Amino acid sequence: MAIVYLGLGSNIGARTQHLVQACTLLHQHPAITIQAVSALYHTAPVGVTDQDWFLNAAACVHTTLPPLSLLAVTQGIERRLGRVSTLRWGPRVIDIDILLYDGLQLATPVLTIPHIAIAERRFVLVPLAELAPDLPTPLGRRVCDLLAALPDDHDVQLTGPFPPFTTHG
Repeated sequence: MAIVYLGLGSNIGARTQHLVQACTLLHQHPAITIQAVSALYHTAPVGVTDQDWFLNAAACVHTTLPPLSLLAVTQGIERRLGRVSTLRWGPRVIDIDILLYDGLQLATPVLTIPHIAIAERRFVLVPLAELAPDLPTPLGRRVCDLLAALPDDHDVQLTGPFPPFTTHG
């Protein structure tokens, strides 16, 4: 059983509902169990800044899926919820990123673990630090240390608790 941390984000439409639906679908998969979900955070867009702010969260899941199979599941959920490929870093209905997968380091053409930009993004590290501040990363630093190394530009704002999601089919 692998312990995996996922980043979740949405900035189109009913953002909270999209995040809740994503967690419901993840948890209902027979090889995935959500253990914890962070609070919701209102976050500034990165890269393409002329778009609505995101709603972000992090989730800790246990899974028996290997990384590429988990990626296929998360991408399938994204498509099911209406995500379409658009501009890189552009608006999206839902985004589910594999941030950390046990202590694994992986670099393939379609998946990099730890997430390639984890050490640079407060919108990833703030919710992740809520769940596992002392978690060591394959980068050789704990989550809280990665977060402490970034400037606080007030671009990540606590919104509130993550709403309940359906845990059965």
